[in-house]
Amino acid sequence: MQRRLERVRIVTLIVLVTNAAAALFLPAVGLWREPDPARAALGALGIVLFSAAQAAVLHALVTPWLTDRARRRVRLAFAVAAVASLPLLGPVGGDWPSWSWLSACIVGTLPVLTDRVRAAALSAVTIALALVVTPGSVVHSLIVAVSFGAGIAAVNTLHVWLWDLLLQAEQGRAAQAQLAAAEERLRFARDVHDLLGHNLSIIALKAELAQRLAGTDSARAGQEAAEVRRLAASALAELREVVHGYRQVDLKEQLSAIEQVLQSSGVRCTVTAPGDDLPAVAVLSAVLREATTNVLRHSRASWCAIAIEHVAGEVRMTVTNDGVRAGAAPDAHSHGLRGLADRLAEAGGTLRTRIDEGEFTLVAVVPSSS
Repeated sequence: MQRRLERVRIVTLIVLVTNAAAALFLPAVGLWREPDPARAALGALGIVLFSAAQAAVLHALVTPWLTDRARRRVRLAFAVAAVASLPLLGPVGGDWPSWSWLSACIVGTLPVLTDRVRAAALSAVTIALALVVTPGSVVHSLIVAVSFGAGIAAVNTLHVWLWDLLLQAEQGRAAQAQLAAAEERLRFARDVHDLLGHNLSIIALKAELAQRLAGTDSARAGQEAAEVRRLAASALAELREVVHGYRQVDLKEQLSAIEQVLQSSGVRCTVTAPGDDLPAVAVLSAVLREATTNVLRHSRASWCAIAIEHVAGEVRMTVTNDGVRAGAAPDAHSHGLRGLADRLAEAGGTLRTRIDEGEFTLVAVVPSSS
């Protein structure tokens, strides 16, 4: 999804810059019509400064990682360049409305830089200035500033609006991924709470009983103390099972849940599994959770394929996604994969990963009796 979003960003920026460049061609016509070289040079300077400032603000519009301070700077640069263009370009071109054409560029850019009320007020001031400084027909200057400016504004507003929609959709996808991870943490916390709450309640009752019996029935008190010790050891073993993921998990149910989470997060998911005869290999559940968490949080995947095979006493799980570039180096989440490789090795299994033509593939193999 990130790669597609970046492509859309580049296309949007190209459209905005092309629209602006085409609009600035007409103010530049006045340079060729200006007989005074000094005036023509000053007019060219005004156009260059305005073009650079306009390109900077258009770039900022489709660059979400810029800071607010950087955005304020480019807006200020645009305002300074727009004001400076008036004395530099206004007298250029004779009866050609050079600054009227440039004022149309200002009017067309304002709606995507500020709110509607300010944009309308600043546009009105810009159009009024165009009528004052431009020689020749007032009607001609008004038509240029209003109609051409409105056309530029329509193109800019439409493309910036579409970009904002796509950006909000991507932010929603990221929020869904974070929510899915938070829900998994809450589920784990509930399991631990239920397990410890039940066992510790029984241990507390048994310990209290042993304390009361200590002075009247030492033999019974000893039995209760031994039961407390057994319960504590059992609770510790169960807790270790939960923490290390060795409790038996319904792999089929987990596959269905993960498929839904991926689909809802904008990742097209396909699952291939041996139907009702799905092997109960607990360690694969941990591998599946880690692999799909990596897809959601650390990759740019648009699709993910999960396949589980049960042949010759082994269970093979393959998870493939398109979220990496060919030749990419391992990132921070590779530490989690190394931890899974160690756990699979303890169960007699193996974990392999590879990157091939932009696809990341994880293959986990474990004996079916694990």
